[in-house]
Amino acid sequence: MYQPLGYTEFDLASRLRRPKPAIFPICNQESPIIMKAYFIDRYGKNNGRIGQVPEPEVGADDVLVQVHATSVNLLDSKIRTGEFKLILPYAFPLVLGNDLAGVVVRVGSAVRQFKESDEVYARPPQERIGTFAERIALNQDSLALKPNNISMEEAASIPLVALTAWQVLVETARRCLSTLVQAASAPSPSNLPSTLEPSSRPPPAQPMSSG
Repeated sequence: MYQPLGYTEFDLASRLRRPKPAIFPICNQESPIIMKAYFIDRYGKNNGRIGQVPEPEVGADDVLVQVHATSVNLLDSKIRTGEFKLILPYAFPLVLGNDLAGVVVRVGSAVRQFKESDEVYARPPQERIGTFAERIALNQDSLALKPNNISMEEAASIPLVALTAWQVLVETARRCLSTLVQAASAPSPSNLPSTLEPSSRPPPAQPMSSG
């Protein structure tokens, strides 16, 4: 599993705590709320840093989540080096991260599925990645309630690998007589807890796997 700058998901989470307030010389406007995040400002193997970025805006259908745990995947490494830049034209600075578990802190005016203090987990859509941050705003359809019998760290390890397993074993392998998994690399479904209490609905699926 790729870990930028040697950080694990737990190290990263511990570093994303309570940034110092920033002062912006903006007249007649409210200063943006600042948060800490791990981001890149260009593609390459040896870039990326922890710094301050504006908190994401919350639309009518969006949910603002305080990130309690995230995971680091091979997909993050591929995005950082620019392997998907022809099909995913991200803008810089780009906050990385494709898994999260956390707590809802604010909801948009049209949100009906979640409320403040709900514990949730998610694999953000590919156009709205950015879980290596203190907070992230996602459409309510991208979130699911976290099962009660697993921790935040366990929940954050599930979404992308579960999606990858589903795509391979259900969408692809069901067309075959047998399936051989050769040279499989972490993260893999072996990270998943053996039992999960059912939440109100299944985790949302997104189209891209970790490859």
